[in-house]
Amino acid sequence: MSSGTHRVAVLVHDGVKLLDVAGPAEVFGEANLLGADYRITLVSTTGADIASSIGMRIAVDGGAATQPDPDTFLIPGGDVHPRTPVTRDLVEARDLAARSGRVASVCSGAFVLGATGLLDGKRATTHWKIADRLAALHPGTRVEPDAIYVRDGTVYTSAGVTAGIDLALALVEEDHGPDLAREVARSLVVYLRRAGGQSQFSDPLQGPPPRSPALRGVVDLVTAQPAGDYSVTELAARLHLSTRHLTRLFREELGTTPARYVESIRFGIAKSLPDQGYTATQAASLAGFPGYESLRRVFARELSISPAAYQRRFATARDAE
Repeated sequence: MSSGTHRVAVLVHDGVKLLDVAGPAEVFGEANLLGADYRITLVSTTGADIASSIGMRIAVDGGAATQPDPDTFLIPGGDVHPRTPVTRDLVEARDLAARSGRVASVCSGAFVLGATGLLDGKRATTHWKIADRLAALHPGTRVEPDAIYVRDGTVYTSAGVTAGIDLALALVEEDHGPDLAREVARSLVVYLRRAGGQSQFSDPLQGPPPRSPALRGVVDLVTAQPAGDYSVTELAARLHLSTRHLTRLFREELGTTPARYVESIRFGIAKSLPDQGYTATQAASLAGFPGYESLRRVFARELSISPAAYQRRFATARDAE
């Protein structure tokens, strides 16, 4: 654990999300009230103030090139990436990153790290909506789309927006131990470690539909009547294919089995039903699971939480009254 002053340089840029900046900064600031000594500096590539994603101006303390060596170099995200390529001036900020004790990103800030080459050969994450794009742009990076944050050596990446708070808490714990980090979390009324990964927030069956008409037919069948019989024999008969050919299609195009894919469709349906007022037991039945226990096992495997906990987590403000 460290002691003494810890310099944190936050690289902001036009279009940056305020919460990506403010969330981690509040964690470090709260830690200071409990005895830490984080010195936060906001920098831009040119030293000029920038405009956030909502148009609010952010005043900076200087340019990246003129900063002393930081202990932590943090790159928050914004909607600009990956819609547009990372600009050369942001890529050149790798010089400051190279002088840092550790480097971290929030959300799409991972695209900046990727453009600098700092994610080559490393594990990383970003917001679940754009994780596949990060993987496509940087095939040398092992992207983990369900992780809230990932540490690989001295490089840290985190998921979207509020995951920057999770990341900052992990950094504080690394620097000052779990007791201080826990007190920071309590002060901010957040979890020190939240249960589950990004899958609990993602859309079911995200990504493009299967290319094969037969596999798209499976999606249509199960979605229309989730509780039907969808054994591989029954599916093959409905689609006028041999079981061997259908199994091969699943393996070659989707990398899974028919049974597991049907389960994933049912799981996506079950995740959406509590939002409509159904209990977890009702959701299990309507989505085609044999019973609540079957659904609970899938929730535990996929999200590391129970259906009941998931329902509470996404209850509306009215439900909480």
